[in-house]
Amino acid sequence: MKKDLHPANYRPVVFKDMSNGDMFLSRSTCKTSETIEFEGETYPLVKLEISSTSHPFYTGKSKLVDTAGRVDQFMSRYARSRK
Repeated sequence: MKKDLHPANYRPVVFKDMSNGDMFLSRSTCKTSETIEFEGETYPLVKLEISSTSHPFYTGKSKLVDTAGRVDQFMSRYARSRK
């Protein structure tokens, strides 16, 4: 691997999903003033509003909205009133 490839502040950082409290450790250059104790070590903390553990697409809890049926219903009503 090439030397000096990553920035000087590339370090381990804990990312915390604020919607469900899930945390994971990764490396990042994000600037933060908060720290947290994670697995016996103190790391910088970055708070996230949503992550793969809480996003509906990844959890499989998304709702399927029947927009086609609603549009067809509107068009049929609109066609009747237009005559």
